Amino acid sequence: MVSSNDLYKQDLAHYLPVFNRLPPVITHGKGALLYDVEGNEYLDLVAGIAVNALGHSHPELIKAQQGQLNKLTHISNAYLNLPQLDLSIKLKELSGLDRVFFSNSGAESIEGAVKIARKYATSNSKGVTIVSAEGGFHGRTYAAIAMGKSAMQEGFGPMPSHFEKVPFNNIEAITQRVEQNPTDIAAIIVEPIQGEGGIKPATKGYLSSLRQLCDEHNIVLIFDEVQTGVGRTGKWFAKDHYNIQPDIITMAKGLGGGVPIGAILCAEKVSLTLDKGDHGTTFGGNPFACATALAVIDIIAKDRLLQHVTTVGSWLIDQLQNIKSPYIKDIRGMGFMIGIEMDRPSRPLLFAFLDSGIMVNATAGNVIRLVPPLITTQEQLSHFIAKFSEILATLTDIPTNS
Repeated sequence: MVSSNDLYKQDLAHYLPVFNRLPPVITHGKGALLYDVEGNEYLDLVAGIAVNALGHSHPELIKAQQGQLNKLTHISNAYLNLPQLDLSIKLKELSGLDRVFFSNSGAESIEGAVKIARKYATSNSKGVTIVSAEGGFHGRTYAAIAMGKSAMQEGFGPMPSHFEKVPFNNIEAITQRVEQNPTDIAAIIVEPIQGEGGIKPATKGYLSSLRQLCDEHNIVLIFDEVQTGVGRTGKWFAKDHYNIQPDIITMAKGLGGGVPIGAILCAEKVSLTLDKGDHGTTFGGNPFACATALAVIDIIAKDRLLQHVTTVGSWLIDQLQNIKSPYIKDIRGMGFMIGIEMDRPSRPLLFAFLDSGIMVNATAGNVIRLVPPLITTQEQLSHFIAKFSEILATLTDIPTNS
């Protein structure tokens, strides 16, 4: 049997060294469980970072994928394909927005949203500045890192111009910026719940005030729902917890249940400024990806997974809050998107979880991020709670300088 260490040595010799990989080399999965080359089993509470909405090897999803592979995989957007049409109609129904465009990833959806917002702005004689929130993450393309953390920009300059950041959840700061010069702002983009930023939900007052500001000054409001969409929070979109409709929604991650697909959903008023040739894609919206996404949505609805995520997610937050450990600073999130803020860096804890047969994610320095498959059972999460309690019992206080 080939060891994971041997395989990692080969990886280091061949792959671009941009990932700080963890030890297991995964071979296959079933439901919310994963298995490595050495036969170890892991409870997967990462789901490919909120991607594998239905877990691994879901039989109904595989059946739908096989059925589409027997028909058509790709043709190009020079021709209409039926799964794309059906998925467009479905996403319009779920979102309440008017137009759909399919990309291949969250970052591509963000780039497209920026283009659409700027085209709308210039068509209305406005400036092209995009205002984002500090702590946000929108991908790793140039426009995306221009809106993100400065650490992700180092060595890649110069950055694209006309991107600005203001504090998250601070309506006074964004109001002040808008009122300084509202005509130069094309769009405000925000995650309803910051993911990479540490699972930080926006307040309802903040988002409603953003909606009001954008209405008053004809600014496009973009919700980045790449991570929060497709049932992750217990509703199809996180916006539905707030009853606030943006002008553009970006999607990806859970939409394809593991198959790359992204989407841009937009209101009619912003889409009307686009002409043929203004945007495009080779692979985006291909029949296979769209048929997969349709099956993901159908299975979530049929198996009542939104209700499951709401009920079990609320139970999980309660269980975490009941631990009362001095090493836990905060518990926050919605549904199956939960952050555990620790009093220490979170990445070293990942190894303790792996030793216990559990995969979790670290983000924002000291936050453990839980984004399990939507099918994860309460029993499996009870196992996580028990193991987490055992790990907490092994921790010691961190010395502080006086």
